[in-house]
Amino acid sequence: MWLMVMFDLPVQTKAEVKAANDFRHYLLDHGFEMCQFSVYAKFIGERDNAPSYVNRIKSALPANGKVSILNFTDKQFSEIINFENRKVTVPKKTPDQLVLL
Repeated sequence: MWLMVMFDLPVQTKAEVKAANDFRHYLLDHGFEMCQFSVYAKFIGERDNAPSYVNRIKSALPANGKVSILNFTDKQFSEIINFENRKVTVPKKTPDQLVLL
């Protein structure tokens, strides 16, 4: 399973910029990778792991803005079609297993 976090956060004031950056850094610090600006994804293993990740993300949400969380299977992830500069790009390989350090 994969978890994708998509967000649109206000950045009109210094406080809002800080909150948006803090949220983005939270995702990066917890193993998410940036797919596009304001779109982050992480391989989470099994579907049963999703609720704990959602709860942790929920605790880090900024006061304002919109955040959406989507979970989907490896097969669905492998069928994503990406374009960069009008050319199809190969998506990243799905991890075989989680690496514990």
